[in-house]
Amino acid sequence: MAVDVAETRAASRLRPSESQREFFSLLLKNPVTVAALILLFVIGVVAVFAHQIAPYPEDATGATNLSERLQGPSWAHPFGTDQLGRDVFSRVLIGAQTSLTSGMIPILVSAAIGLPAGAIAGYYGGWIDSAIMRVTDVLISLPRLVLAIAIGAALGPSLENAMLALIIVWTPFYVRMIYGQAKSLRQEVYVEAARALGVPSWKIILRHILPNCASTMIVVFTMDLGFGILTMASLGFVGVGAQPPSPEWGAAVAEGRSAMPDWWWISVFPGAAICLVVVIFNVLGEGLRDALDPHARK
Repeated sequence: MAVDVAETRAASRLRPSESQREFFSLLLKNPVTVAALILLFVIGVVAVFAHQIAPYPEDATGATNLSERLQGPSWAHPFGTDQLGRDVFSRVLIGAQTSLTSGMIPILVSAAIGLPAGAIAGYYGGWIDSAIMRVTDVLISLPRLVLAIAIGAALGPSLENAMLALIIVWTPFYVRMIYGQAKSLRQEVYVEAARALGVPSWKIILRHILPNCASTMIVVFTMDLGFGILTMASLGFVGVGAQPPSPEWGAAVAEGRSAMPDWWWISVFPGAAICLVVVIFNVLGEGLRDALDPHARK
């Protein structure tokens, strides 16, 4: 009973109902954020039903039509055709499935690994802290994209290996992000009270440490989804990510670079899709930050 009372008082900092209503009210008052949410929803629906929406779905799976190669944008081909006569519009639509999932899944996995690891290191300290953080410091000291390219090239060019490289590169940043906050929160009165009452450490981390870092985690995670998609596109562009005939956006941009500037549409439209998605996630991150910022609520 005493433990439950202590945990209830500790969790009262995060008492949800009224604060959640205020959060959503502030979030939805921002028209730019609302527009970004709507666009993201539309893109998600398009990605799920891309094979049904695309006018030439076979063009994303290796089909060619040389008689229609290098045609500019038209009613028949809104984004034109590439060097093999494939409809660029269909490839961009279907490529959304690969580009979104391959960029978002590694970020999800990185957060699932890095956040608990950083919380454990910050909460326990000692040799656990040293072991986790020294590995983290080594990986963070290297440029993200360069390290991802090196790992992807070492493992071999493929979409799966590029995703694994992204997980290895991104996880340390989540560890570092949560580490300092966990180290500070372990000195809080409610954490010390729960510890004194015999609450298991894992329960303290799950119920008190991680929830009190939620605001920062949500904002950073949202923005990282966009950067994850951009990084995967970059890996595809340099040849260590998705391989032809995959319609993944980065690989599609790379396929069209030799045709620039005469047949610009081959690279421009998949590149614009990458840009749009990254901007949407950044706008959402900004909107979430403003809604979660206590100063914005005054």
